[in-house]
Amino acid sequence: MFNRVLVANRGEVAVRVIRALHELGVEAVAVYSTADRDSLHVRLADRAVCIGPPAAAESYLRIPSVVGAAETTRCDGVHPGWGFLAENPAFVTACEQNELVFVGPGADVMERMGDKTRAKVELEAADVPVVAGTDRPTGLEDARSVADEIGYPVLLKAASGGGGKGMRLVAAPDELEGAFRSAAAEAEAAFGDGALYVERCLRLARHVEIQVLADGEGRVLTLGERECSIQRRHQKLIEESPSEAIGPHTREAMEAAAERATRAIGYRNAGTFEFLLGPDGSYYFIELNARLQVEHPVTELVCGVDLVREQLRIAAGEPLRSTGRAPRRGHAVECRINAEDPKRGFAPAPGRIESLRAPLGPGVRFDTHVEAGTLIPPQYDSLLAKLVVWDENRPAAISRALRALGELELRGVSTTRELAIDVLRSEEFAEGRYSTTFLEQAAGRLPALIA
Repeated sequence: MFNRVLVANRGEVAVRVIRALHELGVEAVAVYSTADRDSLHVRLADRAVCIGPPAAAESYLRIPSVVGAAETTRCDGVHPGWGFLAENPAFVTACEQNELVFVGPGADVMERMGDKTRAKVELEAADVPVVAGTDRPTGLEDARSVADEIGYPVLLKAASGGGGKGMRLVAAPDELEGAFRSAAAEAEAAFGDGALYVERCLRLARHVEIQVLADGEGRVLTLGERECSIQRRHQKLIEESPSEAIGPHTREAMEAAAERATRAIGYRNAGTFEFLLGPDGSYYFIELNARLQVEHPVTELVCGVDLVREQLRIAAGEPLRSTGRAPRRGHAVECRINAEDPKRGFAPAPGRIESLRAPLGPGVRFDTHVEAGTLIPPQYDSLLAKLVVWDENRPAAISRALRALGELELRGVSTTRELAIDVLRSEEFAEGRYSTTFLEQAAGRLPALIA
């Protein structure tokens, strides 16, 4: 196991990783921008290094600064969390060149899977179903030809990156040119790469992902699925496991596909295969997230596996202790509490936390980096906390989540708490019959979305 690991992130994920390191008896080194000088992750770490001003490009995204912080504090490993440099092959290479173990997949696999079109080609070769569309970045005229062939609506998607940036839904031919130009510009600004590809848009689809762990000896453990269809602007808000839309046969087929793909591409460490699930039960691979996911706690609660500790063990050269399919029990629901105003189109809501009362009680987990007095800066992701609950079955888990959301008090900034309550109380969610378009369709009747 490692002696000292640098956590190349901030906020809730940095706190999460630091706690796992301490539980394994490993020292944790934090990095921080001047905006995060007083943050919880800085105070929890054994050491902390300032790496620059508030702008992410001058601090958390600056590879020489992050690697330099690891070197000067004599770290032997680096955990990237999610976001920032977590899926940057150049960062992985820089770590390796400086004899730092990167807690995640190798640079080659990360680069191949970061190219969304190449990832689709490789997984299709591994007999994994993929969504119809282009198998390489495409220009406007080629996009038009493909869209005419596969039929509208289509999605334009950034070949690099994710998180909903550089993505546009195109419902008709006369919308294509404008959408293509705006998506390319957004992708260029977000990822430094404006290349796009085209995919058929599945109507009433659900977003379901399979969690995997793989060690250096080729052993693979799949840990079931997460249902992630409650989204705004292609970014997740509520997740649960297991999914109400999947039966035992489909679940096994999807896990087998993920295991097959993991072996075919030579993947190592924790990863998530994302799929679209059609109303008829058909499923199609859309991308691989070569990192830890925000929503990983629902898998941890259902499977009884600490994914961060497993990441660290694998990176340290230890073998998986079990393979095949992880056993599961009960049901888990996660609600993301973001500093956003749902009534204003989910506009970011930076400010200072005036007070916080976290929910407690059986089966409740509240992962956060904020406390009374915490300043929420405008430069970073809006995630404040994740409320995650577990219970014996889905109705009980929903009831527990509503109870915990009712206990949660967070004053000082607008949040998505009330929206989570509205969604969990909705008939569609209670019955498990919702898709990725739920918020769009329900906008006129959910109080939290009505200005």
